[in-house]
Parts: sequence; structure tokens; C-alpha cells
Amino acid sequence: MRSEVNRRSVIQRLGVAAATSLSLPAWAQRENKVVLGQSAAFTGPAAQLGIQMNLGAKVCFDQVNASGGVNGASIDLRTLDDAYDPARCKANTEKFIADGVFALFGYVGTPTSLAALPLVNESRLPFFAPFTGAMALREPFSRNVFHIRASYDDETGLIVKQLVSLGLKKIAVFRQNDSYGQAGLDGVNKALKERSLEPVAVATVERNSVNVAQAVQTIVAAKPDAVVQISAYKSCAAFIREARKAGYGGTFYNVSFVGTQALADELGAEARGVVVSQVMPFPFATTVQISREYLDALKAAGGDAKPNYSSMEGYLAARVFVEGLKRGRVNSRDGLITGLESMQGINFGGFGIDFGNRDHVASKFVELSMLGADGSVRR
Repeated sequence: MRSEVNRRSVIQRLGVAAATSLSLPAWAQRENKVVLGQSAAFTGPAAQLGIQMNLGAKVCFDQVNASGGVNGASIDLRTLDDAYDPARCKANTEKFIADGVFALFGYVGTPTSLAALPLVNESRLPFFAPFTGAMALREPFSRNVFHIRASYDDETGLIVKQLVSLGLKKIAVFRQNDSYGQAGLDGVNKALKERSLEPVAVATVERNSVNVAQAVQTIVAAKPDAVVQISAYKSCAAFIREARKAGYGGTFYNVSFVGTQALADELGAEARGVVVSQVMPFPFATTVQISREYLDALKAAGGDAKPNYSSMEGYLAARVFVEGLKRGRVNSRDGLITGLESMQGINFGGFGIDFGNRDHVASKFVELSMLGADGSVRR
């Protein structure tokens, strides 16, 4: 009861700036800044997801700021670490709202984003490009929430289609024991049901844990042709290693949230043959314009950052957000929403973005990639 009272008091403290006028707070207008808040994992077992998503976004925003900003306003991306913990994400979101940020950007994870969602809807803050494909963040429709990535239903649908086309119908699911894992399982079940199939085994791992012994025992005993994994990179890597030690010789499939490069780094040579579905353009080659621009921006930023899908997602999210600002008004949240909704059938260097006033899911693009023993990723 107390937490509910506290939550309400935070919302009440928002005042006219966030809940009524939907414009930038006075301090931000004076400083001519568009201040964004990002709650993500920057520590803990899922840290690389937040670190890379943030890195890609900052590469873009820094470029925009260096060239004069958006209509003279710079973009300031502020971060708070939630360590992939929903309670911490909720507290971070309350702080961002109380501080009067313009919008929330690039949150990482399903359980964390779901913890923020009621606050988002109550405060009417734009919530842009969360790193999650969960349907619970897409349905029911919210005017404040915008997605640039395909859903987990789209990803698992392609995975199941691929497996069945190869004659692999005994499919098991290893999933995180939370809303993310459930979202992925729901997608697998939906795709299998369309083919009069069901999983031969389902086993779980707790969020931020690598205690996979029981899950390995359960799934290996079912002798599946393939295992679809719905978890983060450390637990998925642990499962793959232990399943192989237990004699399992089948194929492992992962959805994009796993963190492709982080999974490859965790597994080393054992990554060979692991499949990951992707919802972003291939970030390692210059054959697609948006990838060339991303690689050029990464190089220009300096440092030792290497290209990967997670930072590509941050970069593309930032590009789309900037375009929404340009089309709207930099001091108006409602203007941003209108600007984003006007982006119908827009091509970002080979990646299509298609919003509408009743459709805030910009893309259904999904493809499959495979990891190599040398840490490489190929399509």
C-alpha cells in the first residue's frame, strides 16, 4: 500500500510540465536541451545489453550535437543503472519523471519496461525504442510507446518456420522465469500450434542467474531436435555449455535480446553453429547504407568500440528519434509524438520505418544469423 502511495505522490509532483502541458520543463528550455532518460542494465549479468544500446545511441546523438543539434537544441541522454531489475527500473523511472525529462529512451528488457509502463502511461511521457519484443508492451495500444523492432512473436515465428522446414519438429524451450521468458514461450507456442505441434519440454532459469543444472536435465532428457532459448547471454551460454557436456548434440536458437556479440564472447569457440534471430540490419558490412553510416559513426567516435547488433539498435533508435524531433517540435512531447506518427513508409538507409497514429510498431523485419567459432556472425 505504501509503495502505491509513494508512486502516486511522485506522479502528483510532476506538475504542469509533465502531466498537463507536455512541454519541456523551464530549466531545459533555458539550457536549450532535449533531456532523455534511459534506465538499463549497466552492471550485472546483462550489463552488455545496456552498455551497447547506450553506446550506439550516444554515437548518433553526439554527432547531431556536434553539428548544431536539432533546431539548435542539443540532446542529453542521461542514464540510471537498473541491473535488469524491475524494482530498480521503476524507481529510476520515478526519478526521471520527477526530474522532468523530455522522454524515456532505450530501456532494456521486458520485465523492466513493464515495470515502467504504468508510470509512462500516467505521466504521458514518450517511451521510445525499448529493447524488447514483448507483445505486452505493444498491446493494448499506448499513444506514448514507440517500437522500432519486430516482436518476439515475429522472431519465434521465423525460428519455428525454419526448424520445421528442416524437418526438426521436436522443439524444446529454455526460458527466463519472468515476463520476457513467457513472452518468448508464448511466441513459440503460437507458431507451433499453427503446425499442430507443441514443445517437447520447457525449462526455466531465474533472471540474472546461471543456475541451469535442472533446466539442462529436463531438456536433455526430452531429446529435442533443437532448443529455443529465451534468456540473456550469460544464462544462455551456461545452458549451451552444460547441455553439450551432458551429451546434447542438437541445435540452439536464440532471439535477438540475448545479445549476439555478448553471447559469442561468452561461448568463445563453443559458439559455433548457434543461431540468433535478428531484428536490426547486419552491422558488420557496408553493403547496406544504414550499416555504412553506423560503422562510419562508430569509427569517427574513436575508442575501441566494435560493431554489434545491440549498439546498432541504439544507433538506429537514435536516428529515428532525431527525425521525429525534426518533424515535430523540440519543446513539445505532443509534437514529438505527432512527428513520429508522420513517419510512414520512411527508409533509413535500407531499414524501413512505418509508424501511424494507431500503429507504433515501426518494423517487422527479422532474419537469422549464425555464430562462428572465432566470434564472427554471419547471415
